[in-house]
Amino acid sequence: MPNYKRYTDFLKDKQFIRWQLAPDEELEAQWKDFIKENPHLHIEIQRAIDYLKTTGLNKSTLNEDERIRLFNEIQFNIKQSLNKTKTRRIIRLSVASCAAIALLMIGLNLFLSQKNDIHSSPEQEVIVGSLLNNEDIQLITEEESLSFQNDVQMEFDERGKAKITQIDREEKTVELTKSKQNTLIVPYGKRSTLILADGSKVWLNSGSVLEFPAQFTGNKREVRLASGEMYIEVAPDKKKPFYVHTSDFNVKVYGTKFNVSAYADSQKSVVLVEGRVSLQTANKKETFLAPSEQAVFSDNSTFHTQKVDVNQFISWKNGYLEFNQTPITEVLKQVGRYYNLSFDFDNDVNLQKRTCSGKIYLSENLDNVMATVGLLSSTIYTRKENQIFITHKPL
Repeated sequence: MPNYKRYTDFLKDKQFIRWQLAPDEELEAQWKDFIKENPHLHIEIQRAIDYLKTTGLNKSTLNEDERIRLFNEIQFNIKQSLNKTKTRRIIRLSVASCAAIALLMIGLNLFLSQKNDIHSSPEQEVIVGSLLNNEDIQLITEEESLSFQNDVQMEFDERGKAKITQIDREEKTVELTKSKQNTLIVPYGKRSTLILADGSKVWLNSGSVLEFPAQFTGNKREVRLASGEMYIEVAPDKKKPFYVHTSDFNVKVYGTKFNVSAYADSQKSVVLVEGRVSLQTANKKETFLAPSEQAVFSDNSTFHTQKVDVNQFISWKNGYLEFNQTPITEVLKQVGRYYNLSFDFDNDVNLQKRTCSGKIYLSENLDNVMATVGLLSSTIYTRKENQIFITHKPL
């Protein structure tokens, strides 16, 4: 294998990308042995996986001919794997899966060149934002992959049927395998709501990946937030406890409303609105939260808890963002996720000192939003084609 040092090395490795998209028994064994022999690379591997599932969903620099070639290569490799292993494990990430193609393009083509599209002047203290191309929302099931251009609402019933509604579109009904895991991918610039089979309601923010069954079987209910952010109102059921799994910790629900943030580029946290939850990492004791408390996950697998204003963490689901002396770089991260923008913070010594307090209503007019950011943070923005330039006002 190549000499890996950082997560970017994995993103340039074709075998690593294929392992994530279309794993077979040989690849699983190969990478399992590699991880066991190189425990010091665990964090870098996880960073690469998180990048593929979040930021990578929105990066694409290939032309149509290259897309077709890669699509054919995926199909060929899937067919070869099926012939060797006689398994259906990779079918759900195969034919017509635009998400899979988008992810493969990351590994084969791009990663270190991602900042080439952003130009900033070293003489200016300026933040540059670049508009990204929108990707479709993807629902990947055991049998197929469905794409949706607009924000969607999905509602599952007890029989495993999903009623899917897009804005200004007709409803669509899909029947899914009851106990199999499904994956909902919400790229940056899009949002989705999901009513699970037990009646629990989930709001998914931009850049999120949620794995869930069409029906909950057995003696517990489980979903996995692979990346991104979710707010959930869990339907009570004392006989079947509810769990939310992330890559770093698990949330056990005792009847509640709470928010989980698991973005790769921000602190991971849980904010409890109502009820009671406990958090647990591997081989660690449970950490319990009370309403209006936030638990922030740290690198040593522990949680720091504090009292917070929950509105600042859940307002996104209601169409606005609320801030209180929040650094403008964090404000722009959140605005960027919602509007599918990418901001470059390299030359912003003074801007990083700015904070933002107030509400930003997430209207369809991006100029109105950026004007509000400017008012709340004492900055000035200008827009030129697909780039936004933010400079500071004298204090």
